[in-house]
Amino acid sequence: MEKTKEILEKFKSIAVFGMSSNPSKPAYYVPKFLMDKGYEIFPINPKADEIAGRKVYRDLLSIPEKVEVLEVFRPSDQVLEPVKQAVERKKKTGDIKAVWLQEGITNEEAKKLAEENGLSFVQNKCMYKEYYYHFS
Repeated sequence: MEKTKEILEKFKSIAVFGMSSNPSKPAYYVPKFLMDKGYEIFPINPKADEIAGRKVYRDLLSIPEKVEVLEVFRPSDQVLEPVKQAVERKKKTGDIKAVWLQEGITNEEAKKLAEENGLSFVQNKCMYKEYYYHFS
């Protein structure tokens, strides 16, 4: 089974690092689409308190609920830190299973770190497009 389909089928709680409060940006409408499809979304953004009716967290480690996927909307050179948080969370809570870098975002160092620590890793793929590809 293709990795993107497996992640979208198996995991329903997604932390979105860099979720935007601007509805015209993919960093808003992609996670909002996933919310509308029944996924539990946890926005991570240092500049907002609420996005799309959801409480916003400052980092991945401060989310008290179960998180299975970290979706990242940050430039490629800024994704290592969120991936380090995912690895730390996996060691502390064991709930996180995958890291997904949105379309246009790649980082081989982050990929290596995630995979060495047992996390599935997707890069340069849009969750919205992959959902439609697999389930429409």
